Amino acid sequence: MDKKQVLEKAREMNVKFIRLQFTDIYGVLKNTAITVEQLEKALDGELMFDGSSIEGFTRIEESDMYLKPDLNTFLVFPWRPKDGAVARLICDVYKPDGTPFEGDPRYVLKKTLKEAADMGYTMFVGPEAEFFMFQVDEQGRPTTITHDSAGYFDMSPVDLGENARRDMVLILEQMGFEIEASHHEVAEGQHEIDFKYSEALDVADKVMTFKFVVRTVAQRHGLHATFMPKPIFGINGSGMHMNQSLFKNGQNAFFDPKGPKQLSEDAYYYIGGLLKHARSFAALTNPTVNSYKRLVPGYEAPVYLAWSAANRSALVRIPAKRGASTRVELRNPDPACNPYLAVAVALAAGLDGIKNKIQPPAETTANIYHMDADQRAAAGIVSLPASLKEAIDEAKDSDLVKTTLGDHVFSKFVEGKLKEWDDYRTKVSEWEIKKYLTTF
Repeated sequence: MDKKQVLEKAREMNVKFIRLQFTDIYGVLKNTAITVEQLEKALDGELMFDGSSIEGFTRIEESDMYLKPDLNTFLVFPWRPKDGAVARLICDVYKPDGTPFEGDPRYVLKKTLKEAADMGYTMFVGPEAEFFMFQVDEQGRPTTITHDSAGYFDMSPVDLGENARRDMVLILEQMGFEIEASHHEVAEGQHEIDFKYSEALDVADKVMTFKFVVRTVAQRHGLHATFMPKPIFGINGSGMHMNQSLFKNGQNAFFDPKGPKQLSEDAYYYIGGLLKHARSFAALTNPTVNSYKRLVPGYEAPVYLAWSAANRSALVRIPAKRGASTRVELRNPDPACNPYLAVAVALAAGLDGIKNKIQPPAETTANIYHMDADQRAAAGIVSLPASLKEAIDEAKDSDLVKTTLGDHVFSKFVEGKLKEWDDYRTKVSEWEIKKYLTTF
């Protein structure tokens, strides 16, 4: 859309307020609201905000930032009143001199996508984000009490979140999403809504919108939706499998009808790149202390660096479809990640595999969860980092991660995550009290 079309659409739909949205480096959605009278000024990129108030952005002495809306992201929130409607625009962040702000996660992804484009590739991504819905207490505060006792693919009457999930799907469709599947997941209170793959930047935008819509609709149903990776001990956590493919000259570059398993050399090199750098980019795909409570054997979460055409215990899986649907599924990301940064580092790893012709190890067909440590060692299978601290240390040693994120995002991300780790490690948990208080 162009500026004129956005203004006309806002007028036609009786829009009164517009939320200008952007994402901080930790993956938290931010916004500033304006009235429709300020929309033209916003579309011209003239609206300023204080970047020093956003964690990880800028220092107080260099705080002026400008929001430049992506006109194609204009949409009206379907759940708001029709008279005095509320719309949103996703924005890029710019410095006062008119150049992109290097700390903007959207810019980081755009920069990596340009590298792919210079090699002739367009990246497509299909995410599979899981989430939990919990009851709230009398004060409206979220609990970890699930709203149902359903299981995988169950439906009412045991799936009490069915109505909330139905409304989520309807609203997402009104907002331009093509929903492919919606179902109850393995754990009680856990759900998944899958939407159609698209170009990488569009999908990263949609992941942020998706999380916002899910939480909003759940709240309207008296529930709390969370994308926390592992909210309850002893049951499966929530992942966000990331299906990836590269297209070149309009054709899927991962498909070769004459190649082994009908995969092209590019596909194998891409897998090789993902496996080579998986430990290094884990801090971006699994960015919280809690992420590593999910990444343990026994709960369907992939922790072992291997690939397979069918084996779901491997980190990288190749789904069965071929032709235009040929893709590589990276299974460790979780929905707490910043989708712009997670997609960027995964793409950078895959491109490194193609550029340097990195051959992956042999396919692992056995169930890795049933192997002991000696068997995994004999097969050359190593694990993802076991903690956020270990993941940060791996990222700090990675030239690929540093280059992909850029100096600003890399330094601020590491700084913030080390503070998070320090805060966690110095706290005394309930587990420690129960374990040690009466023993020693």
